[in-house]
Amino acid sequence: MPGFLTAHSENIYGLMRIVVGLTFLCHGMQKLFGMFGGMPVEMNALLYTAGAIELVGGALIMIGLRAGWAAFICSGTMAAAYFMAHQPQGALPIQNQGELAAVYCWVFLYIASRGSGALSVDAAMKE
Repeated sequence: MPGFLTAHSENIYGLMRIVVGLTFLCHGMQKLFGMFGGMPVEMNALLYTAGAIELVGGALIMIGLRAGWAAFICSGTMAAAYFMAHQPQGALPIQNQGELAAVYCWVFLYIASRGSGALSVDAAMKE
């Protein structure tokens, strides 16, 4: 890691968690409420559940409240989304348009392993 970033790694992680949580929350808002150019689709229980996990999980990850547990659930959701919706269309994420699901899955697994970290509600509650 470049030396000048080492001193800021905890805050950089916190910012990454916030940005990833916000973008995931937006996916939930798009799916559930048609916001941000979301196309109304025929919703079923699976899509409602996915949208709720995206909305609530993204919010919890973004603010850093029990982010590790939320990210673990979101990681599993993205793994399921990848294998149910994308993988049958091709072997690799670049072929089946599953890059975002795969990246979210792995980033959420990383967040699950680290927890809320800096710039979080959990950190503020410990002070």
